[in-house]
Amino acid sequence: METSRFTLGGEVRCLSCAIRYRPMLRRSALTGLVVGTILAAINQGAALVSGDLSASLIWQIPLTYVVPFCVATWGALSSSKN
Repeated sequence: METSRFTLGGEVRCLSCAIRYRPMLRRSALTGLVVGTILAAINQGAALVSGDLSASLIWQIPLTYVVPFCVATWGALSSSKN
């Protein structure tokens, strides 16, 4: 079985090490924070402003931040794969 290798920070890393690579995680977290906030404002802004918070927002809002974080991480790993 072939092991996935990724070049991050000028070093070749295994998948487990690449996923824990702090500079990539920081960039992904920042992307998730910025994009997630914009998406939350667009999608749930009216409910947040009016204070009419439904139970579904308990899982929708966190997912609004997790999805761009995952997409940014996937993109970084995809572009660095050897």
